[in-house]
Amino acid sequence: MTIQSGIDQTIPAFPSPRSAACPFAPSPELRALADHGPITRVRSWGGSTPWAVTGHAEQKQLLADPRLSVDFAAPDFPSPIDPQHSHGGATDLSFVGMDDPEHTRLRRMISGAFTIKRVEAMRPEVQRMTDEFIDRMLAGPKPVDLVQALALPLPSLVISEMLGVPYEDHEFFQTNSKVLVSATAGASDRGAAHAALTDYLDNLVSQKTAKPTDDLISKLGARVKAGELTAREAATMGVLLLLGGHETTANMISLGTLTLLQHPGQLDMIRDAQDPQVVVNAVEELLRYLSIVHLGRRRTALEDIDVAGHTIPAGDGVILLGELANRDPEVFPDPDRLDITRNARRHQAFGGGTHHCVGQPLARLELQVIYPTLFRRIPTLRTAIPLEDVRFKHDAVIYGLHELPVTW
Repeated sequence: MTIQSGIDQTIPAFPSPRSAACPFAPSPELRALADHGPITRVRSWGGSTPWAVTGHAEQKQLLADPRLSVDFAAPDFPSPIDPQHSHGGATDLSFVGMDDPEHTRLRRMISGAFTIKRVEAMRPEVQRMTDEFIDRMLAGPKPVDLVQALALPLPSLVISEMLGVPYEDHEFFQTNSKVLVSATAGASDRGAAHAALTDYLDNLVSQKTAKPTDDLISKLGARVKAGELTAREAATMGVLLLLGGHETTANMISLGTLTLLQHPGQLDMIRDAQDPQVVVNAVEELLRYLSIVHLGRRRTALEDIDVAGHTIPAGDGVILLGELANRDPEVFPDPDRLDITRNARRHQAFGGGTHHCVGQPLARLELQVIYPTLFRRIPTLRTAIPLEDVRFKHDAVIYGLHELPVTW
């Protein structure tokens, strides 16, 4: 990154890559931030010095504070991507870049589809899909890339059917989504990918408005027809749901699988579990332990905010580091140890406050199905390459694996 002259070079730089020796944990430099206390200044793109919040309690407080704005277009918004790679405005990813009341107005239009009751009703179908993808793995050659064979296609198929997006277009939306979550793609490439996805969803909304079916895009189309939503708003909501519905879960599937293969005792407990609660707890612990949102949740202070003995002045950027909150020893004893028997439900993997992840029930369901099914169906599953040869996504805003060759 480029640091302007005149900025105090003793302020820790951010971001920093995870260590190759310990790829499942936050970087040593990031861990050292906690030594400065639960909130401290960091140096980021162009010499900006936003506040980094590392403490669990402080993050919980701030995530619920309406005086922190998520507006991407704010002058001092601490972008997770170097500004030379960024593009577009505050509504590029729909309501995740909006403050209330617009955020709540748009979010309510789709939140009903992600209630625990409705998502739980999808469990048999998700189980069927998972078994079919594993059937194809077992029938094919070895080794196989688990990312392409299971981790990416399963959530892509689930969210496609939920939205009403033709799954045969999965290569198109996966390719463009990959560009959008890249931390190194150029601004023109990011802009082109976003435009391609938005145009695609815009056309789909138009089709569903004219000929609705039983899916979420059709429901958004009905709101467009009723004048409750513009076509652009519906399209950007579709992009958000399609992107979030497969990218994040795909990375958790592959990274969680690799993590469990490195912890065979924990894996055995999941594979042999008779009590579904064992798997539920395991998923929460993996979400805590891995923290794939590894560049922080970004905000801008609208007013002066007092937290942990500091005052965050109005206009300052704030980065809420969930990966450190999830390893706060005040909340999670022995936090660097994977322990699927612990109660990890206080983790910050899905954020908090009004901007918590709307799709978290669906992500939880998919992970609860896929981990035990995979290890029961393929009990001798193992990596086909050494851990040091696995390519981790240090170059993306969502942490995960580029590929995971496995055999059995």
